[in-house]
Amino acid sequence: EVPYVESGGGSVQTGGSLRLSCTAAEYIDFDYCWGWFRQAPGEEREGVAAIDSDRNTAYSDSVTGRFTISRDSAKRTVYLQMDSLIPADTGMYYCAGAPYRSSREALADSARAWTSEWGQGTPVTVSN
Repeated sequence: EVPYVESGGGSVQTGGSLRLSCTAAEYIDFDYCWGWFRQAPGEEREGVAAIDSDRNTAYSDSVTGRFTISRDSAKRTVYLQMDSLIPADTGMYYCAGAPYRSSREALADSARAWTSEWGQGTPVTVSN
């Protein structure tokens, strides 16, 4: 079974918005801290946003003020609202959950440390 199913990606112009969704499989503990990760072509996967079980959030410098992460426990779904998109936001977006206590601690760790199981991701392309 696929652990995470991401959706909502697409192609937009600079300044546009997208809302990504990530639904967790039933065997995943939804009380985990949740994160969104971006992987640009030829680059390593990097964390861009995280939300812990107390709904505290953390963001990478590159997306602060433009992206908003949220979670809905009833739907077992994590969202990433992306506004004011720029070409540097282009890449595949993945989500994952892990037993971190705080979103700041979680985002400071590498994507590799979060999990060895990933979903298929959802692609985001931002053009000029």
